[in-house]
Amino acid sequence: MKKLAALILMLSTTASLPGWAQTNWTLKSAIDYGLQHFGTVRIAQYQTETANQQARQALGLYLPQVSGTGNFTDNLKLQSTLLPAGLGGSTEPTRITLGSKYQTNVNAQVTQPIYDKSLLLGLKAAKPNQQLAELNTRQTREEIIYNITSNYYQVFIAQQQIALLKDNIERTQQVLDVLKLQRDNGVIQPVDYTRTEVNQNNSKSQLSLAENDLNLALNRLKFQMGLPQEQALVLTDSLIMKQVPTLEPSQFEAKNLVSFQQAETNLSLQRLQLQRTKAGYLPTLNFSANYGSLVLANDFSNSFSNFMGFGSIGLRLNVPIFDGFQRDAQIQQAKLTVLTQEEQQRLNTASYRLQFNNAQSQIQRAQANVQNDDRNVKLAQEVYNVTTLQYKQGTKTLTDLINADNSYQQSQSNYINSLINFYQARLDLEKSQGTLLSFYNQLQ
Repeated sequence: MKKLAALILMLSTTASLPGWAQTNWTLKSAIDYGLQHFGTVRIAQYQTETANQQARQALGLYLPQVSGTGNFTDNLKLQSTLLPAGLGGSTEPTRITLGSKYQTNVNAQVTQPIYDKSLLLGLKAAKPNQQLAELNTRQTREEIIYNITSNYYQVFIAQQQIALLKDNIERTQQVLDVLKLQRDNGVIQPVDYTRTEVNQNNSKSQLSLAENDLNLALNRLKFQMGLPQEQALVLTDSLIMKQVPTLEPSQFEAKNLVSFQQAETNLSLQRLQLQRTKAGYLPTLNFSANYGSLVLANDFSNSFSNFMGFGSIGLRLNVPIFDGFQRDAQIQQAKLTVLTQEEQQRLNTASYRLQFNNAQSQIQRAQANVQNDDRNVKLAQEVYNVTTLQYKQGTKTLTDLINADNSYQQSQSNYINSLINFYQARLDLEKSQGTLLSFYNQLQ
């Protein structure tokens, strides 16, 4: 009983582990796993934390700066100097030694910026820097959603192709069984059987290639999810639909795109950098205070006793006067950088609109293809069924039957491909209008 209880506990614990116990994956669960385990997620988290620490650093520059020092000096040989003749009634210059052999000094200093426009602007830049890190996190999430969804579609189409090829092989085998009997009885020529057998072998070769493509697609999907390659992966979503959904017309707004927002935030940071460079022309004012203790002794035993304190406070005003036009050159460079980024943003906006327009055209064409290929599948199936019946009745030839079967298979393959193209076009449209996160949230 104890062993049985332990086994049940182990199985229940394993089943509760996310990812490792799970083998059946919907598109939603695959994306959920990727958003937690793919490496770029952790990189984005590190970048966000880096931005937070940079904000702390910028704030720390405007807070009091406190430092302490301690010195112990052993003057092995004290410096001597000469006093001129006449001092103290002496008629000759007098050599004297100044200072103490041992000197101990302990000192603490505090510096507080009172006015420094450059530091204040650095504090102001902390917020857009954090916003940029958050946008990078959002971009990472969108890239994971796009890549997993696209690869999920590729796995699905590979599976459908395999299913179609297996169905084709099975139907052809049934025809071959009939043809073998007819050949053995002399009803048909051996070449008719051989020709059909060649088609069967070609289908088997295509099946082998499709199974290899499926393995490659599964490996790519596992990588995009951050799933170990050795773990089993079975898709449970079916992309086959009875009716193509109608998509509502959407309006393009460049500001909804994370790449546009990133560029705007970078532009704000560059404008702040321009202001910081200009602030270098302004005076800075700092308060300082220090306090220390000093011991002077000629005996080592007295070097750490009888400290004498001293201290001071003061203001330091620094006024830039002339730097050889270095700062002016820096300002001009910063201005040119701002102008360059503004022009690049205008070009990017036009490019984003082009991508959106192309995505809309693609999905409209994909919708039409899905509807047309769906009708073709039904027509080809009807033709195949009728041709099969007529072949059995002897009113149609073997060539007619093979052609009908090939047409039916081709129509099915075209429908699967057009359906995948529709979903990929929809995914591209979501990306072009910055709604990938909404797309993900709507998944079941």
